[in-house]
Amino acid sequence: MLKKLPLWAKIFLGMGLGVLWGLIAVWAGWETFTVDWIEPWGTIFLRLLKLIAVPLIFVSLVKGISSLTDITKLSRIGLKTIVIYVITTVFAATVGLTLVNLMKPGSVFPEEKQEEYRQKFGGQIELRQESAREIEEYSPLQFFVDMVPDNIFLAAGDNSKMLQIIFFAILFSIALVLVPGKGTDTVKSFFDGLNDVILKMVDLIMRFAPIGVFALMAALVVDFSGDVGIFKALGMYMVTVVTGLIFLILVFYPVVIRIFGGIRVPDFLRGILPAQLVAFTTSSSAATLPVTLKQVTTELKVSKSIANFVLPIGVTINMDGTSCYQAIAAVFIAQVFGIELTLAQQMTIVLTATLASIGTPGIPSGSIVMLIIVLHSVGLPVEGLALIIGVDRPLDMLRTVVNITGDSTVSSLVARSENELGYHDEPEESEASL
Repeated sequence: MLKKLPLWAKIFLGMGLGVLWGLIAVWAGWETFTVDWIEPWGTIFLRLLKLIAVPLIFVSLVKGISSLTDITKLSRIGLKTIVIYVITTVFAATVGLTLVNLMKPGSVFPEEKQEEYRQKFGGQIELRQESAREIEEYSPLQFFVDMVPDNIFLAAGDNSKMLQIIFFAILFSIALVLVPGKGTDTVKSFFDGLNDVILKMVDLIMRFAPIGVFALMAALVVDFSGDVGIFKALGMYMVTVVTGLIFLILVFYPVVIRIFGGIRVPDFLRGILPAQLVAFTTSSSAATLPVTLKQVTTELKVSKSIANFVLPIGVTINMDGTSCYQAIAAVFIAQVFGIELTLAQQMTIVLTATLASIGTPGIPSGSIVMLIIVLHSVGLPVEGLALIIGVDRPLDMLRTVVNITGDSTVSSLVARSENELGYHDEPEESEASL
Protein backbone atom coordinates (compact mmCIF):
# COMPACT_ATOMS: atom_id res chain seq x y z
CA MET A 1 0.00 0.00 0.00
CA LEU A 2 2.79 2.43 0.92
CA LYS A 3 4.50 1.82 -2.44
CA LYS A 4 1.45 3.24 -4.23
CA LEU A 5 1.55 6.52 -2.30
CA PRO A 6 2.96 9.55 -4.18
CA LEU A 7 6.26 11.01 -2.97
CA TRP A 8 4.67 14.00 -1.22
CA ALA A 9 2.38 11.69 0.78
CA LYS A 10 5.32 9.54 1.89
CA ILE A 11 7.28 12.64 2.95
CA PHE A 12 4.27 14.04 4.79
CA LEU A 13 3.79 10.70 6.55
CA GLY A 14 7.46 10.64 7.53
CA MET A 15 7.17 14.18 8.88
CA GLY A 16 4.12 13.32 10.99
CA LEU A 17 5.66 10.13 12.36
CA GLY A 18 8.86 12.03 13.15
CA VAL A 19 6.98 14.59 15.24
CA LEU A 20 5.09 11.77 16.99
CA TRP A 21 8.31 9.89 17.73
CA GLY A 22 9.91 13.08 19.07
CA LEU A 23 7.01 13.71 21.46
CA ILE A 24 7.07 10.09 22.66
CA ALA A 25 10.86 10.26 23.08
CA VAL A 26 10.59 13.37 25.26
CA TRP A 27 7.83 11.78 27.35
CA ALA A 28 9.60 8.41 27.73
CA GLY A 29 13.11 9.80 28.20
CA TRP A 30 14.48 8.46 24.91
CA GLU A 31 16.22 11.71 23.94
CA THR A 32 19.72 10.18 23.95
CA PHE A 33 18.59 7.20 21.88
CA THR A 34 16.94 9.55 19.36
CA VAL A 35 20.05 11.72 19.05
CA ASP A 36 22.42 8.73 18.77
CA TRP A 37 20.40 6.36 16.58
CA ILE A 38 17.66 8.33 14.79
CA GLU A 39 19.13 11.77 14.02
CA PRO A 40 22.15 10.41 12.05
CA TRP A 41 19.79 9.11 9.33
CA GLY A 42 18.47 12.65 8.89
CA THR A 43 22.02 13.97 8.73
CA ILE A 44 22.87 11.41 6.03
CA PHE A 45 19.83 12.47 3.98
CA LEU A 46 20.78 16.14 4.31
CA ARG A 47 24.36 15.41 3.26
CA LEU A 48 23.16 13.45 0.24
CA LEU A 49 21.09 16.44 -0.89
CA LYS A 50 24.00 18.83 -0.36
CA LEU A 51 26.31 16.38 -2.13
CA ILE A 52 24.24 16.52 -5.30
CA ALA A 53 23.47 20.27 -5.12
CA VAL A 54 26.70 21.65 -6.65
CA PRO A 55 26.95 19.21 -9.60
CA LEU A 56 23.22 19.60 -10.23
CA ILE A 57 23.40 23.40 -10.31
CA PHE A 58 26.48 23.42 -12.55
CA VAL A 59 25.23 20.84 -15.04
CA SER A 60 21.69 22.28 -15.08
CA LEU A 61 22.96 25.76 -15.88
CA VAL A 62 25.34 24.54 -18.59
CA LYS A 63 22.62 22.42 -20.19
CA GLY A 64 20.01 25.17 -19.90
CA ILE A 65 22.14 28.05 -21.19
CA SER A 66 23.89 26.09 -23.94
CA SER A 67 20.48 25.18 -25.35
CA LEU A 68 19.73 28.92 -25.69
CA THR A 69 21.77 29.51 -28.82
CA ASP A 70 20.45 33.08 -29.12
CA ILE A 71 22.57 35.31 -26.84
CA THR A 72 19.93 38.06 -27.07
CA LYS A 73 17.34 35.65 -25.69
CA LEU A 74 19.72 34.61 -22.92
CA SER A 75 20.27 38.20 -21.80
CA ARG A 76 16.54 38.88 -21.99
CA ILE A 77 15.71 35.89 -19.80
CA GLY A 78 18.46 36.83 -17.34
CA LEU A 79 17.16 40.40 -17.01
CA LYS A 80 13.57 39.21 -16.50
CA THR A 81 14.68 36.73 -13.87
CA ILE A 82 16.65 39.22 -11.79
CA VAL A 83 14.01 41.99 -12.03
CA ILE A 84 11.16 39.69 -10.94
CA TYR A 85 13.25 38.25 -8.10
CA VAL A 86 14.05 41.74 -6.79
CA ILE A 87 10.39 42.85 -7.03
CA THR A 88 9.15 39.84 -5.05
CA THR A 89 11.88 40.34 -2.43
CA VAL A 90 10.94 44.00 -1.92
CA PHE A 91 7.26 43.04 -1.67
CA ALA A 92 8.05 40.36 0.92
CA ALA A 93 9.97 42.86 3.07
CA THR A 94 7.07 45.30 2.78
CA VAL A 95 4.63 42.60 3.91
CA GLY A 96 6.79 41.95 6.97
CA LEU A 97 7.01 45.65 7.78
CA THR A 98 3.24 46.10 7.47
CA LEU A 99 2.42 43.13 9.70
CA VAL A 100 4.87 44.01 12.47
CA ASN A 101 3.44 47.55 12.64
CA LEU A 102 -0.13 46.26 12.78
CA MET A 103 0.39 43.39 15.25
CA LYS A 104 3.07 45.10 17.42
CA PRO A 105 4.52 41.86 18.88
CA GLY A 106 7.22 43.75 20.80
CA SER A 107 4.67 45.56 22.96
CA VAL A 108 3.68 42.32 24.75
CA PHE A 109 7.17 40.91 25.34
CA PRO A 110 7.88 40.29 29.09
CA GLU A 111 10.60 42.64 30.37
CA GLU A 112 11.98 40.02 32.79
CA LYS A 113 12.84 37.77 29.83
CA GLN A 114 15.12 40.33 28.16
CA GLU A 115 18.07 39.96 30.54
CA GLU A 116 17.60 36.18 30.73
CA TYR A 117 17.94 35.79 26.96
CA ARG A 118 20.85 38.23 26.75
CA GLN A 119 22.82 36.05 29.18
CA LYS A 120 21.78 32.80 27.50
CA PHE A 121 22.60 33.78 23.92
CA GLY A 122 25.20 36.53 24.43
CA GLY A 123 28.10 34.37 23.24
CA GLN A 124 26.38 33.53 19.96
CA ILE A 125 25.69 37.22 19.31
CA GLU A 126 29.37 38.17 19.75
CA LEU A 127 30.42 35.63 17.13
CA ARG A 128 27.84 36.91 14.65
CA GLN A 129 28.76 40.55 15.36
CA GLU A 130 32.35 39.82 14.36
CA SER A 131 31.16 38.35 11.04
CA ALA A 132 28.86 41.34 10.50
CA ARG A 133 31.68 43.83 11.17
CA GLU A 134 33.80 42.16 8.51
CA ILE A 135 30.94 42.38 6.01
CA GLU A 136 30.29 46.06 6.79
CA GLU A 137 33.93 46.88 6.04
CA TYR A 138 33.60 45.51 2.52
CA SER A 139 33.64 47.89 -0.43
CA PRO A 140 30.31 48.58 -2.22
CA LEU A 141 31.43 46.26 -5.03
CA GLN A 142 32.47 43.40 -2.74
CA PHE A 143 29.35 41.45 -3.75
CA PHE A 144 30.62 41.32 -7.34
CA VAL A 145 34.18 40.54 -6.21
CA ASP A 146 32.91 37.57 -4.19
CA MET A 147 30.99 36.36 -7.22
CA VAL A 148 34.20 35.59 -9.14
CA PRO A 149 36.11 32.51 -7.92
CA ASP A 150 39.90 32.42 -7.95
CA ASN A 151 39.82 28.61 -7.84
CA ILE A 152 36.76 26.81 -9.19
CA PHE A 153 37.72 23.54 -7.50
CA LEU A 154 37.84 25.15 -4.06
CA ALA A 155 34.51 26.85 -4.77
CA ALA A 156 32.98 23.54 -5.83
CA GLY A 157 33.92 22.05 -2.47
CA ASP A 158 32.11 24.73 -0.47
CA ASN A 159 28.30 24.96 -0.63
CA SER A 160 28.42 28.51 0.75
CA LYS A 161 30.13 29.66 -2.49
CA MET A 162 27.18 28.76 -4.69
CA LEU A 163 27.24 32.14 -6.44
CA GLN A 164 30.78 31.44 -7.65
CA ILE A 165 29.67 28.10 -9.10
CA ILE A 166 26.83 29.87 -10.90
CA PHE A 167 29.18 32.55 -12.28
CA PHE A 168 31.59 29.95 -13.66
CA ALA A 169 28.74 27.87 -15.11
CA ILE A 170 27.26 30.91 -16.88
CA LEU A 171 30.67 31.99 -18.23
CA PHE A 172 31.41 28.43 -19.41
CA SER A 173 27.98 28.10 -21.04
CA ILE A 174 28.21 31.43 -22.88
CA ALA A 175 31.62 30.41 -24.24
CA LEU A 176 30.09 27.09 -25.30
CA VAL A 177 27.37 28.93 -27.23
CA LEU A 178 29.81 31.37 -28.87
CA VAL A 179 32.27 28.75 -30.16
CA PRO A 180 31.39 28.38 -33.87
CA GLY A 181 30.85 25.16 -35.80
CA LYS A 182 30.21 21.67 -34.54
CA GLY A 183 33.31 21.46 -32.38
CA THR A 184 31.29 21.76 -29.19
CA ASP A 185 28.69 19.11 -30.00
CA THR A 186 30.66 16.49 -28.07
CA VAL A 187 30.78 18.74 -25.00
CA LYS A 188 27.05 19.42 -25.17
CA SER A 189 26.30 15.71 -25.57
CA PHE A 190 28.50 14.99 -22.55
CA PHE A 191 26.54 17.41 -20.38
CA ASP A 192 23.23 16.06 -21.69
CA GLY A 193 24.26 12.57 -20.59
CA LEU A 194 25.71 13.82 -17.30
CA ASN A 195 22.47 15.66 -16.57
CA ASP A 196 20.50 12.43 -17.03
CA VAL A 197 22.84 10.59 -14.64
CA ILE A 198 22.57 13.30 -11.97
CA LEU A 199 18.78 13.35 -12.23
CA LYS A 200 18.77 9.58 -11.71
CA MET A 201 20.95 10.10 -8.62
CA VAL A 202 18.39 12.63 -7.39
CA ASP A 203 15.65 10.06 -7.92
CA LEU A 204 17.58 7.47 -5.88
CA ILE A 205 18.24 9.96 -3.06
CA MET A 206 14.58 10.99 -2.92
CA ARG A 207 13.54 7.38 -2.31
CA PHE A 208 15.27 7.82 1.05
CA ALA A 209 13.41 11.10 1.72
CA PRO A 210 10.60 9.77 3.99
CA ILE A 211 13.15 8.15 6.34
CA GLY A 212 15.40 11.21 6.30
CA VAL A 213 12.49 13.56 6.99
CA PHE A 214 11.29 11.30 9.83
CA ALA A 215 14.73 11.45 11.46
CA LEU A 216 15.12 15.23 11.03
CA MET A 217 11.70 16.00 12.54
CA ALA A 218 12.17 13.59 15.46
CA ALA A 219 15.53 15.21 16.28
CA LEU A 220 14.05 18.71 15.99
CA VAL A 221 11.24 17.97 18.47
CA VAL A 222 13.72 16.48 20.95
CA ASP A 223 16.12 19.40 20.48
CA PHE A 224 13.50 22.04 21.29
CA SER A 225 11.75 20.13 24.09
CA GLY A 226 13.59 22.10 26.77
CA ASP A 227 12.89 25.52 25.28
CA VAL A 228 9.12 25.73 25.76
CA GLY A 229 9.51 28.90 27.82
CA ILE A 230 11.18 30.71 24.92
CA PHE A 231 8.31 29.82 22.59
CA LYS A 232 5.74 31.10 25.08
CA ALA A 233 7.54 34.43 25.60
CA LEU A 234 8.04 34.93 21.88
CA GLY A 235 4.61 33.65 20.87
CA MET A 236 3.36 36.92 19.36
CA TYR A 237 6.62 37.49 17.49
CA MET A 238 6.49 33.99 16.01
CA VAL A 239 2.82 34.43 15.07
CA THR A 240 3.71 37.65 13.23
CA VAL A 241 6.55 36.02 11.27
CA VAL A 242 4.51 32.91 10.46
CA THR A 243 1.55 35.05 9.35
CA GLY A 244 3.76 36.95 6.91
CA LEU A 245 5.34 33.79 5.52
CA ILE A 246 2.01 31.95 5.18
CA PHE A 247 0.54 35.01 3.42
CA LEU A 248 3.32 34.83 0.83
CA ILE A 249 2.87 31.07 0.32
CA LEU A 250 -0.93 30.85 0.22
CA VAL A 251 -1.98 34.29 -1.06
CA PHE A 252 0.73 36.28 -2.83
CA TYR A 253 2.37 33.56 -4.95
CA PRO A 254 -0.92 31.82 -5.89
CA VAL A 255 -2.46 35.14 -7.01
CA VAL A 256 0.65 36.02 -9.03
CA ILE A 257 0.88 32.56 -10.59
CA ARG A 258 -2.81 32.63 -11.55
CA ILE A 259 -2.86 36.15 -13.01
CA PHE A 260 0.55 36.26 -14.69
CA GLY A 261 1.39 32.57 -15.09
CA GLY A 262 -2.02 31.23 -16.09
CA ILE A 263 -1.69 28.24 -13.75
CA ARG A 264 -4.61 27.15 -11.58
CA VAL A 265 -3.86 27.60 -7.88
CA PRO A 266 -4.64 23.97 -6.85
CA ASP A 267 -2.37 22.67 -9.62
CA PHE A 268 0.42 25.02 -8.54
CA LEU A 269 0.23 24.15 -4.84
CA ARG A 270 -0.10 20.43 -5.50
CA GLY A 271 2.76 20.51 -7.99
CA ILE A 272 5.33 22.07 -5.66
CA LEU A 273 4.20 20.38 -2.42
CA PRO A 274 6.98 17.73 -2.41
CA ALA A 275 9.60 20.47 -2.78
CA GLN A 276 7.96 22.49 0.02
CA LEU A 277 8.03 19.50 2.38
CA VAL A 278 11.72 18.83 1.69
CA ALA A 279 12.49 22.56 2.11
CA PHE A 280 10.68 22.60 5.46
CA THR A 281 12.65 19.70 6.88
CA THR A 282 16.09 20.57 5.47
CA SER A 283 15.98 24.40 5.84
CA SER A 284 18.11 24.61 2.69
CA SER A 285 17.07 25.95 -0.72
CA ALA A 286 20.19 24.47 -2.29
CA ALA A 287 19.53 21.02 -0.82
CA THR A 288 15.93 21.22 -2.05
CA LEU A 289 16.90 22.25 -5.60
CA PRO A 290 16.83 18.70 -7.05
CA VAL A 291 13.21 18.27 -5.98
CA THR A 292 12.24 21.81 -7.04
CA LEU A 293 13.66 21.24 -10.53
CA LYS A 294 11.80 17.97 -10.88
CA GLN A 295 8.45 19.37 -9.73
CA VAL A 296 8.66 22.58 -11.77
CA THR A 297 9.46 20.76 -15.01
CA THR A 298 7.14 17.75 -14.59
CA GLU A 299 4.16 19.28 -12.76
CA LEU A 300 4.17 22.97 -13.75
CA LYS A 301 5.48 22.14 -17.25
CA VAL A 302 8.20 24.77 -17.28
CA SER A 303 10.70 24.02 -20.06
CA LYS A 304 13.94 22.49 -18.84
CA SER A 305 16.05 25.25 -20.40
CA ILE A 306 14.18 27.92 -18.40
CA ALA A 307 14.03 25.90 -15.16
CA ASN A 308 17.72 24.99 -15.38
CA PHE A 309 18.60 28.68 -15.69
CA VAL A 310 16.11 30.41 -13.36
CA LEU A 311 15.99 28.02 -10.38
CA PRO A 312 19.75 27.80 -9.60
CA ILE A 313 19.97 31.60 -9.67
CA GLY A 314 16.94 31.79 -7.37
CA VAL A 315 18.65 29.53 -4.84
CA THR A 316 21.32 32.21 -4.48
CA ILE A 317 19.57 35.58 -4.84
CA ASN A 318 15.86 34.99 -4.18
CA MET A 319 15.29 35.09 -0.41
CA ASP A 320 11.75 36.43 -0.02
CA GLY A 321 11.22 34.59 3.27
CA THR A 322 14.44 36.01 4.67
CA SER A 323 13.61 39.61 3.71
CA CYS A 324 10.13 39.32 5.28
CA TYR A 325 11.62 37.87 8.47
CA GLN A 326 14.38 40.49 8.74
CA ALA A 327 11.90 43.37 8.44
CA ILE A 328 9.72 41.89 11.19
CA ALA A 329 12.67 41.05 13.46
CA ALA A 330 14.21 44.54 13.19
CA VAL A 331 11.00 46.38 14.06
CA PHE A 332 10.18 43.84 16.80
CA ILE A 333 13.51 44.58 18.50
CA ALA A 334 12.80 48.32 18.22
CA GLN A 335 9.37 47.82 19.82
CA VAL A 336 10.81 45.78 22.70
CA PHE A 337 13.35 48.51 23.49
CA GLY A 338 10.75 51.27 23.11
CA ILE A 339 12.43 52.85 20.07
CA GLU A 340 10.17 54.72 17.64
CA LEU A 341 11.20 54.27 14.02
CA THR A 342 10.45 56.99 11.49
CA LEU A 343 8.99 56.20 8.07
CA ALA A 344 12.40 56.88 6.51
CA GLN A 345 14.05 54.41 8.90
CA GLN A 346 11.47 51.76 8.07
CA MET A 347 12.04 52.29 4.36
CA THR A 348 15.76 51.86 5.06
CA ILE A 349 14.93 48.52 6.70
CA VAL A 350 13.07 47.41 3.55
CA LEU A 351 16.00 48.38 1.31
CA THR A 352 18.66 46.88 3.58
CA ALA A 353 16.65 43.69 4.16
CA THR A 354 16.28 43.28 0.40
CA LEU A 355 20.00 43.69 -0.27
CA ALA A 356 20.97 41.62 2.77
CA SER A 357 18.68 38.75 1.81
CA ILE A 358 20.34 38.57 -1.62
CA GLY A 359 23.73 38.24 0.07
CA THR A 360 22.63 35.73 2.70
CA PRO A 361 23.50 32.37 1.04
CA GLY A 362 27.24 33.07 0.83
CA ILE A 363 27.53 34.34 4.40
CA PRO A 364 28.52 32.15 7.37
CA SER A 365 25.78 32.12 10.04
CA GLY A 366 23.22 33.04 7.39
CA SER A 367 20.30 35.38 8.00
CA ILE A 368 21.20 36.16 11.63
CA VAL A 369 24.50 37.72 10.51
CA MET A 370 22.77 39.78 7.85
CA LEU A 371 20.12 40.85 10.37
CA ILE A 372 22.89 42.55 12.37
CA ILE A 373 23.63 44.71 9.33
CA VAL A 374 19.92 45.57 9.03
CA LEU A 375 19.88 46.59 12.71
CA HIS A 376 23.02 48.71 12.26
CA SER A 377 21.47 50.49 9.27
CA VAL A 378 18.87 52.15 11.53
CA GLY A 379 20.86 52.26 14.77
CA LEU A 380 19.06 49.47 16.64
CA PRO A 381 20.83 47.54 19.45
CA VAL A 382 22.24 44.21 18.24
CA GLU A 383 21.74 42.85 21.76
CA GLY A 384 18.12 42.43 20.72
CA LEU A 385 19.17 39.37 18.74
CA ALA A 386 19.25 37.49 22.05
CA LEU A 387 15.47 37.83 22.17
CA ILE A 388 14.86 35.98 18.90
CA ILE A 389 17.85 33.73 18.23
CA GLY A 390 16.40 30.89 20.30
CA VAL A 391 13.44 30.40 17.95
CA ASP A 392 15.25 31.03 14.67
CA ARG A 393 15.48 27.38 13.57
CA PRO A 394 11.75 26.59 13.23
CA LEU A 395 11.15 29.95 11.54
CA ASP A 396 14.06 29.25 9.19
CA MET A 397 12.30 26.07 8.08
CA LEU A 398 9.24 28.03 6.97
CA ARG A 399 11.40 30.77 5.40
CA THR A 400 12.95 28.13 3.17
CA VAL A 401 9.49 27.01 2.03
CA VAL A 402 8.75 30.62 1.03
CA ASN A 403 12.04 30.87 -0.86
CA ILE A 404 11.53 27.77 -3.01
CA THR A 405 7.87 28.68 -3.63
CA GLY A 406 9.08 32.04 -4.92
CA ASP A 407 11.67 30.33 -7.14
CA SER A 408 8.95 28.09 -8.63
CA THR A 409 6.68 31.07 -9.22
CA VAL A 410 9.33 33.15 -10.98
CA SER A 411 10.43 30.27 -13.21
CA SER A 412 6.81 29.81 -14.32
CA LEU A 413 6.40 33.54 -15.05
CA VAL A 414 9.62 33.69 -17.09
CA ALA A 415 8.65 30.51 -18.97
CA ARG A 416 5.23 31.90 -19.88
CA SER A 417 6.73 35.20 -21.07
CA GLU A 418 8.97 33.17 -23.40
CA ASN A 419 6.16 30.81 -24.51
CA GLU A 420 7.98 27.92 -22.86
CA LEU A 421 5.30 26.94 -20.35
CA GLY A 422 3.64 23.67 -21.34
CA TYR A 423 0.84 23.98 -18.77
CA HIS A 424 -2.66 24.40 -20.22
CA ASP A 425 -5.66 25.44 -18.14
CA GLU A 426 -8.90 23.63 -18.82
CA PRO A 427 -11.45 26.19 -20.09
CA GLU A 428 -14.35 24.64 -18.20
CA GLU A 429 -12.42 24.76 -14.94
CA SER A 430 -11.15 28.32 -15.23
CA GLU A 431 -14.31 29.76 -13.73
CA ALA A 432 -13.87 27.74 -10.57
CA SER A 433 -10.23 28.61 -10.11
CA LEU A 434 -8.79 31.70 -8.46
